[in-house]
Amino acid sequence: MLELKNLSYIIDEDKNQKDILKNVNVNFEDNKTYVITGPNGSGKSTLVKLIMGILMQTEGQIIFNGQDISNLPINQRANLGISYAFQQPITFKGLKVRDLLDLASSAKNSVDKLCDYLSMVGLCAKDYINRTLDDKLSGGELKRIELAMVLAKAGKLNIFDEPEAGIDLWSFENLAKIFNSLKGCNIIVSHQKKILEIADEIILIKDGSIEKQGTIKEILPLLNNDTCHKLRGKNG
Repeated sequence: MLELKNLSYIIDEDKNQKDILKNVNVNFEDNKTYVITGPNGSGKSTLVKLIMGILMQTEGQIIFNGQDISNLPINQRANLGISYAFQQPITFKGLKVRDLLDLASSAKNSVDKLCDYLSMVGLCAKDYINRTLDDKLSGGELKRIELAMVLAKAGKLNIFDEPEAGIDLWSFENLAKIFNSLKGCNIIVSHQKKILEIADEIILIKDGSIEKQGTIKEILPLLNNDTCHKLRGKNG
């Protein structure tokens, strides 16, 4: 499905080079859910942005279904079946919710289908399909609409950057239902223990490198510092 080979991302900071990611090597298999976790600033979000093409790696390769996509732009990666849900959703002013879902699925959706997508993310289609995507929608509403877009796209690889952000009043059980309904491979960046519990495998990143990859029983004992209290269930 997805293979990362010696992936590195280096930036210039105060005339010095800083390694954000260093020689990351990892394979993601089809029909599995992976959660990427670790302390703040460890490189989690940077890693998934490299996969989507939002950032371009300094070194290394990204292989998707046997094709080297290392230098492909975002739109071409999306056309290959890669979906991305941002930590802070992007707004598309002037478009209606139904327009956005039609664009995501590359088809004209029936009202029943739109209802299916929106109800899965806790929104009533009657109230939302004709809503305009503007600043009158809350961050939580935009987050749910973005999740509905991922459902509509039905990609081969679905990437979520902290999907729980902004939807505190919505249960983690409903998020889990979304992930379980998606075919293909899911990659989720999260700090939350309840999200980690739905993963087939967890990837722990520290200081730009993979510290450990394994099950929740293997990873939780390593999350023993103050920055990882939430992962151990102490704050969420």
